[in-house]
Amino acid sequence: MEQTLKQPTNQQVSVMAENLIGSEIIKLATEVKAKIAQGEKIYNLTIGDFDSAIFPIPEELKNEIIQAYHDGETTYPTANGVEALRKEVARFLQRKQKLVYDANAILISGGARPLIYALYQTIIDANDKVLFPVPSWNNNHYCHLAAAQQIIVETKPENDFMPTAEELKPFISEANLIALCSPLNPTGTTFTKEKLSEICELILEENKKRGVSEKPLYLLFDQIYWVLTHGETKHFDPVSLFPEMRDYTIYVDGISKSFAATGVRVGWAFGPQKVIDKMRAILSHVGAWSPKAEQEATAKFLKNDKAVDAYITTFKNRINKRLVGFYEGMKNLKANGYNVDAIPPQAAIYLTVKFDLIGKTTAEGNLLATTADVTAYLLNEAKLAIVPFYAFGTTTNSPWYRLSVGTAHTNQISELFVQLEKALAKLS
Repeated sequence: MEQTLKQPTNQQVSVMAENLIGSEIIKLATEVKAKIAQGEKIYNLTIGDFDSAIFPIPEELKNEIIQAYHDGETTYPTANGVEALRKEVARFLQRKQKLVYDANAILISGGARPLIYALYQTIIDANDKVLFPVPSWNNNHYCHLAAAQQIIVETKPENDFMPTAEELKPFISEANLIALCSPLNPTGTTFTKEKLSEICELILEENKKRGVSEKPLYLLFDQIYWVLTHGETKHFDPVSLFPEMRDYTIYVDGISKSFAATGVRVGWAFGPQKVIDKMRAILSHVGAWSPKAEQEATAKFLKNDKAVDAYITTFKNRINKRLVGFYEGMKNLKANGYNVDAIPPQAAIYLTVKFDLIGKTTAEGNLLATTADVTAYLLNEAKLAIVPFYAFGTTTNSPWYRLSVGTAHTNQISELFVQLEKALAKLS
């Protein structure tokens, strides 16, 4: 006899889980995938990832990963990462950034996300305050997971959407953690030496006031894109500018973006030894290790300086070519009288673009009343999928967007702008 399973009437979950909001980027990506599945040609520039057919990982790294599996490197790695990799990361940082950290002060994990999660859990007690700028990536979600209070500073286009010391200063005394990223996701912009120095000076001054009796004001410095600087742009970091920042700065980094290896899942953090040790303890319970084979392979790849440097040079040139192509296309549209703009490429795989179209009317007589309306129009009429800055925490009426080139073919840039100009020309 067939039985019908009765659904439980009470499925309460934790307050944290109940109120965790979904990703706006994933929501948009789902809509884009549905259109592509229906046969539409969409210029999908939403995801902060790479098309591996366009941007494969280094051949040497791929071969080392394959060999590591052949060698049976399939057991648990050590909790803080295999020693060979931690040593090579330390050497890589010293060679490329002149940062000197002991291998024991480096923590390996399955990409950057577990490290950021562990850092929040290590530093933040319930109701502690985290100060961060918007637009920025996921700090609001990590605050929610850590039961932290958010102090949000909305940045300005005239500062390339990078926070300034002046903007952060009113909240410094309340904060327990400042979360910064440079090069910044979603903008692809960076701190100048002067602007980052001013923020570091604020942090040092605040910690001098707190003395040894209070929890320090720590800095999460996400530099996952730091290798990918373009043109005259230079990457600056807190400890290189102020050695005293070593006691308060925890870096998050890895191979995900610098070697197009987002799916390989090798990230690292480094900073004050006690903080790193506590992060390691947390992740040992979570089990968010990078696979041992990938760790062993990455160690051998980083040892190959010639292959590392050659890949970075070629990779950066190919990304920059795409960023410049999109930037020039946006400037041409602006010169032709359309309400668009863009910030010149600086770093990462992102271009910050502006579509100031709220208040425009479509050919069908529909008013573009919100940024969501503009985003939908660009997708439906121009077949252009990009991410509005409100997905990164800004006000919902911001006209600015993230354009990602990690899946872009160079031969499609000109045809995209033909399509885009046709769509813009229909608005009144």
